[in-house]
Amino acid sequence: MPAAALTSKSKSKRNASRPVMIDLTYAPLEKRPLPAGRPREWYITHNRRLKAMRLAIALLDAGVYVPNQASNTRIRSMAEDVGIHPPSDITCHMVRALMRYSR
Repeated sequence: MPAAALTSKSKSKRNASRPVMIDLTYAPLEKRPLPAGRPREWYITHNRRLKAMRLAIALLDAGVYVPNQASNTRIRSMAEDVGIHPPSDITCHMVRALMRYSR
């Protein structure tokens, strides 16, 4: 069977017995520059949120599902494993907040 994913049953009677193949793979969006003219604090916060999201996803993939399990040292070691600069205390707090509110 090809690597394409199968979707659920089609609504039409003609294709009811055959699965529908999807051959499109995921492609990340093209990166665009950040908008100019914002205060410096906006860019710092924006990049901090992106870093926190990447770390939260990496922790969830590693099996850390509860914010109590995500200590600062664990988050920083995950950042090292993933290849991200060590996060600050504020970013570690944001990672735990993202894990808490995703439920």
